[in-house]
Amino acid sequence: MNPLVSILTTVYNRKNYIEECINSVLELNYTKWELIIVDDCSKDNSAEIIQQYAKKDERIRFYQNETNIGDYPNRNKAASFAKGKYLKYLDADDTIYKYTLDYMVEAMEKYQNAALGLSYNTIDDKTPFPQISLPQASIYAEFLSKSIIGCGPSASIIRKDIFEEFGGFSGKQYIGDHELWFKIAKKYAIVKLQPSLIWWRVHEGQQIVDERKNTNIQNIRYHIQNEYLQSCRDFFSPDEFILAEKKIKQNYARNLLRTLLIHHQYSSFLKLYKTSKLSFSQLIKGFKGYL
Repeated sequence: MNPLVSILTTVYNRKNYIEECINSVLELNYTKWELIIVDDCSKDNSAEIIQQYAKKDERIRFYQNETNIGDYPNRNKAASFAKGKYLKYLDADDTIYKYTLDYMVEAMEKYQNAALGLSYNTIDDKTPFPQISLPQASIYAEFLSKSIIGCGPSASIIRKDIFEEFGGFSGKQYIGDHELWFKIAKKYAIVKLQPSLIWWRVHEGQQIVDERKNTNIQNIRYHIQNEYLQSCRDFFSPDEFILAEKKIKQNYARNLLRTLLIHHQYSSFLKLYKTSKLSFSQLIKGFKGYL
């Protein structure tokens, strides 16, 4: 039995990419899908392009917001229209490979106790994909190994009932997806899917590109990560918890040094350092790769 998958695409000024995105969905081998597209008051002709596709294929359902509500609220709105067992986000400037949905659905149906599947671009040369990861392993990997939840919505497939259980995305800018994956991973098993199931485009005007230019977001992520870790104390032994704290500080110390020495953003460095609560010795030890 092939469950219905709701593919969710949110749009804001994506006239240069939306056709390629929709065409990739139309070429999927897996055919039991609905494509829900919600335009967030684009100022270009994205809506007109989408409407032409919706007229030709009844599986494509198009909605337009009356006012601009922003990225994560729009993702939640798209999910509210979904009828499928699974939610599959596909950003309007990305494309999906024709075999991807077959693989994702098969993996989720195989591990029915899992709530979320993630295709993170981390190679594993010891165990073939897909892999099941229980909460203890997922949280350990997040802080003491290679994170498996640090990827965006296009790399995910989510059980709709679990998405609704957590109330969708909180709406926190830049971290909303990672925050939800983290909450889910603390409670449910997740499936580690093979890497690169989506073609992810990088271009100017993209949120992640803007984020890289904004050093203050490093500070937000650092404090959020500390907050996450404090909520997971029971997942670690005392020594592991101390090591996790040190690793977070080490990574942030490196980011601060990069801001100062590579990007030469002196005022940003001073501002971030003052709010980091890192000692001078901890900052200097960032050079050595340990704290």
